[in-house]
Amino acid sequence: MRAHALTIRMTDRVNFPYLVFLLSGGHCLLALVRGVEDFSIIGESIDDAPGEAFDKIARRLKLKNLAECSGMSGGESLQHVASQGDPLSFIDRFPSIMGKYRDCNFSFSGIKTTAVRLIAKEEEKHGIVGDGILPNVADVAAAFQLGLTRHLVRRLLRCMIFIEQKELLKAGEMTLVLSGGVACNSFIRQVIGQVCESNGYTLKVPSPKLCTDNGIMIAWNGVEYLKAGMGVAPDPGSVDIEPKCSIGESIIDQVIDMNIKVPRFKIDLAKIS
Repeated sequence: MRAHALTIRMTDRVNFPYLVFLLSGGHCLLALVRGVEDFSIIGESIDDAPGEAFDKIARRLKLKNLAECSGMSGGESLQHVASQGDPLSFIDRFPSIMGKYRDCNFSFSGIKTTAVRLIAKEEEKHGIVGDGILPNVADVAAAFQLGLTRHLVRRLLRCMIFIEQKELLKAGEMTLVLSGGVACNSFIRQVIGQVCESNGYTLKVPSPKLCTDNGIMIAWNGVEYLKAGMGVAPDPGSVDIEPKCSIGESIIDQVIDMNIKVPRFKIDLAKIS
């Protein structure tokens, strides 16, 4: 996760501190990055990850059976099909997620269940069986994508308010790094761009290759440590191996204690290309 957060510094001049929004198949995380080893977790997923949700719904929609989606990953095929649909057609089926919880954490299990039920209902309505594809598959995909994105936006907005009130980033020097495989999703990237523009942030996104190539990311993470004179073991044999390592300290309780109400943010769908 640290490698995801630092990769942007390989191609862009991004100085510490900055906010990172990691969206991938295994993680969803908001963290303040103060240095190579100095991370504060502001929000994280309490169950699944956005990339996993995209993949599951793509499978349930049977998008692999569409010739135009041949060779695409689940998330890529869902974004492709969603771009042809009306995101507002079923959006009333995807209500606000965790609206009563005034933190920056995420949950994706509920929206997956909602989508699966909607698909089953639409298949029954249209008499779809076996490998058949819904005639309105693009609308369902677009509504799911918008519903999930709205969840990301609300948690991000609360995070930005928290950072402003705590003065964790300097006004005029605020940068959001959007990283991870889901950062390749053009719809999400453009919506996050609207949020940044409205809140005085500069959005930085690594190239798609750097968002998905773990080898490059880990190698650059090593370069960052080497440049900082950190993490170099004189005796490699003395290094302990940990199966799981936290990215940093959690300040999630501080967010909860501030009880921040998030103002409504209107996504300008007309500007999404």
